[in-house]
Amino acid sequence: MLMYACGLRISEAITLEVSAIDRAGRMLGIIGKGNKERRVPLPQPVLDELSHLWRTHHNPRWLFPNRRGDAPLDDRVLRHSFAAVVVASGIRGKITPHALRHSYATRLMENGVDIRVVQILLGHASITSTAIYTHLTAPTRASLHTLLDRLMTGL
Repeated sequence: MLMYACGLRISEAITLEVSAIDRAGRMLGIIGKGNKERRVPLPQPVLDELSHLWRTHHNPRWLFPNRRGDAPLDDRVLRHSFAAVVVASGIRGKITPHALRHSYATRLMENGVDIRVVQILLGHASITSTAIYTHLTAPTRASLHTLLDRLMTGL
């Protein structure tokens, strides 16, 4: 849920530190590629789940600690768990954790969030990396037709 709700890469999710959570501002501090920092909005349901999770292990540093608690969870553990959930859900096809990040960006774009804002939220250095999410999806095409019909009515 966290990776989708915040558009995180696997490496960003597993290395999250407890101190990265700004409860009052409902923001999450991310250390992304190239050690670049960014802040993303943290939806309340996700904040609630993270708080519950932390209460189960009380690790002073890592939100997702390894079994010993001295380092973050290994990404292979996350990938294996994700694959098991996909199989258990009956979803067919190749679904990866990174698909959650793509879905996050696509939903933002479909709901009218400016591409530059999406670029910042994803931590992309170049707008070109973000531009892949500007493809027209079926809902976007349908709303485009509705908009154009409204604009052309009465001309």
